[in-house]
Amino acid sequence: KSGLDPGGAWHAWGMACLKAGNLTSAREKFNRCLKPPMDLNQLNHGSRLVQDVIQYLESTVKPVLITDDDYFATLRELEATLRTRSLSLEMMCEGKIQHNSYYQECLFYLHSYGTNLAIISFYMRHDCMREALLHLLNKESPSEVFIEGIFIPSYESGKLHMLENLLETIDPGLESWGVYLIAACKYLQRKNYYHILYELQQFMKDHVRAAMTCIRFFTHGAKSYTELGGKQTWLLKIKDHLKVYLQEVSRSSGRKKMSFTFRKKMSATDVSRHINTVDLQMEVTKFLHQCESSGASQMTDSSLPTLFGNNNMKMDVACKVILEGKNIEEGFGIAFRVLQDFQLEATEVYSKVAKQLVKQQKYSEIQQLLKCVNESGVAAKNDGDNIILNCLNEFKNIPAEDLDNLIQDMDSDENKIQAYLLCNKLRSAYLVSVRQEKARAVQLVQHVRQLAESSGDHVVKAICAQWL
Repeated sequence: KSGLDPGGAWHAWGMACLKAGNLTSAREKFNRCLKPPMDLNQLNHGSRLVQDVIQYLESTVKPVLITDDDYFATLRELEATLRTRSLSLEMMCEGKIQHNSYYQECLFYLHSYGTNLAIISFYMRHDCMREALLHLLNKESPSEVFIEGIFIPSYESGKLHMLENLLETIDPGLESWGVYLIAACKYLQRKNYYHILYELQQFMKDHVRAAMTCIRFFTHGAKSYTELGGKQTWLLKIKDHLKVYLQEVSRSSGRKKMSFTFRKKMSATDVSRHINTVDLQMEVTKFLHQCESSGASQMTDSSLPTLFGNNNMKMDVACKVILEGKNIEEGFGIAFRVLQDFQLEATEVYSKVAKQLVKQQKYSEIQQLLKCVNESGVAAKNDGDNIILNCLNEFKNIPAEDLDNLIQDMDSDENKIQAYLLCNKLRSAYLVSVRQEKARAVQLVQHVRQLAESSGDHVVKAICAQWL
């Protein structure tokens, strides 16, 4: 009469029937106030009212045994309902759930009014992981339901291996679990749970992604190559994963095409290239570890470069290797292979090294660097000259004797003149200019005279004028 919502009254009446052990009446009352969710895959446990019913039933451990015929009729009715609604009865846990009327009653309410997450969570709470997984598959629930309802509870309770075994038992090829497993990997990566991620990737036989996780274990948090030296087992694991992947690819290419739908694919060429990178990184690690141990290490970089980074980082590795040996020659071979393998801009790296040597005032080592560059067999004609010119552009305060030695080492007279002019050594520039072929010499000497005039060097200006 007053137009109030009767739902609350029906719910209270239903709860009273439950507490009195009259399960049939309770169903009838709840049927008037409980409604199935609009979306069975929503990420919650259904309405508060349904949760209250389940909570009460779960807390009533000892069932009240009613022996009248009506009760058995209810059980038969429940059995029929469950058979039509899901696989529940076929996959019922042995033991308590199967033979306990209150648990059966929970399942009735969950299947009638609960979400898939609520049903799965119920199974998981009562150690029926297999049933939870089959329900997930049967209802084709989204991966969020798997993560929330099965995966998180499994690893939090230390049952990840049990989960993995069940996934494999239900589908040995794991194909039907692909979407769920990839979602679990992404979740672990977001959470930075890399050890669980690595374990899962190994279970999935996703060797390429497992190798990528090993790279992270190798590089993450290391502040020195001494630290990286202690983490070299990860490099061996990367190689192992990539080699196993290559074997699997070659095995499957002979047969009918295998459907590795969810495992990361990579061409054999790329895998071989990555194995080569790992080998080179091992060499770099051993070399730089030795340098740091012997105290030869000079550079203190905030970030530690490895060959797993971008091209700029690889160039930093090449520079570090050249600079940290006992002398330039010691690390040049490894650095040269890095430059060749990754097709990096060699002159840029050599110039960077030369500038670092100027900062450290190791001028004789610049000459050693130029010797190595020229003997490498792939240097262009002017590479050595360009390295020196790049240095002179940045540093004007190199001692006179060292400066002369560097410029004398240059191949091209034109470059020597340019270098002398950069350092304001007009007289030396004039002396090289007059040795050139007549027409070119005139141009060069005129240029030197102009510079002498503008800088107020009357002596060199007079010499140029006289020669002209």
